[in-house]
Amino acid sequence: MPPPRTAADLFLTRRDLLRRGGLGMGLLGLAGVLGDAGLLTAGDARDEPGGSPTNPVAPKAPHFAARARRVVHLFMNGGPSQVDTFDPKPLLDKYHGKPLPSPNLRTERKTAGAMRSPYRFQRYGKNGVEVSELFAKTAACIDDICVIRSMHADVPNHEPSLMLMNCGDGRLPRPSMGAWVTYGLGSENQNLPGFIVLCPGGYPIVATQNWRSAFLPGAYQGTYIDSQHTDVQKLIENIHNNGASLAEQRRQLDLVRRLNELHRRERPEEGQLEARIQSFELAYRMQTEAADAFDISGEPKFIQEMYGPGTHGRQLLITRRLLERGVRFVQVWSGGGQPWDSHDGLEKAHRDLAKGWDQAIAGFLKDLRARGMLDSTLVIWGGEFGRTPVAELPGLSGRDHNHYGFSTWLAGGGVKGGYVHGATDEMGFQAVENKVHVHDLHATILYLLGFDHEKLTYRYAGRDFRLTDVHGKVVKELLA
Repeated sequence: MPPPRTAADLFLTRRDLLRRGGLGMGLLGLAGVLGDAGLLTAGDARDEPGGSPTNPVAPKAPHFAARARRVVHLFMNGGPSQVDTFDPKPLLDKYHGKPLPSPNLRTERKTAGAMRSPYRFQRYGKNGVEVSELFAKTAACIDDICVIRSMHADVPNHEPSLMLMNCGDGRLPRPSMGAWVTYGLGSENQNLPGFIVLCPGGYPIVATQNWRSAFLPGAYQGTYIDSQHTDVQKLIENIHNNGASLAEQRRQLDLVRRLNELHRRERPEEGQLEARIQSFELAYRMQTEAADAFDISGEPKFIQEMYGPGTHGRQLLITRRLLERGVRFVQVWSGGGQPWDSHDGLEKAHRDLAKGWDQAIAGFLKDLRARGMLDSTLVIWGGEFGRTPVAELPGLSGRDHNHYGFSTWLAGGGVKGGYVHGATDEMGFQAVENKVHVHDLHATILYLLGFDHEKLTYRYAGRDFRLTDVHGKVVKELLA
């Protein structure tokens, strides 16, 4: 009498039968070769302890004592101008409308000569750091801010530069920085995503590639929120299930999970299936906590006024609430598209954008400081590149892309406040002193989180990958 059939037997399709039969003998031979070479070990190449095979976002310990526990990345997509924000160049006044004397000036488009900044700069803080009037309120917190004036990237194009800044590579599919951080540290709240992306008005350029997990498990990818909305029901679509109770949903998910597990057992290489399973579970758990995290109506009036009106004040207030609830990495965008990409009309465009951010950033930093959270939160500000000190044709109203030298700043999380690192040339075009590549920035961020960037790796396609690829060094001068 044949043995009784099991549920797993039902998943043996004709395709499965052909696949097993055709590959079986070859796999036997391969197993022998790999076994002799000692290559039949499971798992990835991470050195850090902790983690759970059943819960990929469980909290984990870093390689060594961390200075920061969480990250907020304020992403000014499109490329803000360094010479109009955090890197004053008074010599541009002298050459305004004239060709610059620099023989190394290389731009994408024809230029109309030097363009002075339309904004005033002023010294702030104990060390007299110069900051544009665009960010006067942020500058009041300059003693907590470390300004890097010598950043540089690889190319002057948005797409590869966005990928380099967010994922460590401008061309190939790689996990985003937020995915790497969540992979390394997990999340302190299992009812919310470990990595959340707030971007008002739709996706930025290259869309979800900016926060993808790529070959890392899908549980580490960013969760996108269209933060232009104020209604929680619109912020997080389908956050409440009006057709089934939590108990009924739990029973449905348990059944779906069992079926998916049977399917996955025969196809362990399908990472998308694991991502789908994790997304179902997270969506279920989020119903109990997400609505509260995104609802700022209960915040005191003086707190809401401190952050200021508008989308960015609301975004950063939500960010603080997410950090308090254990979210590990929050990326906050200026909006869909490329808002800071001021090829013309820069004076008004940059002023309007900065007006929406300045008070919000100042309120956010002050609020974190007052709550004792700033020292353990690393805040990053910047875009994918900067802009040229010369204007584009026609006229003197906008600036082209510039990856040779631009500014980024860090705050909190173990960085040296009130400090300026590096410099561009006298015109603000090219980093010339203590240059910091994007790979160096990533290495330093991981160091502040307690990781050796060369050891936070994941084995894929026969090699160990990392955020910094084969590059990067920790910039020790930025550390407090």
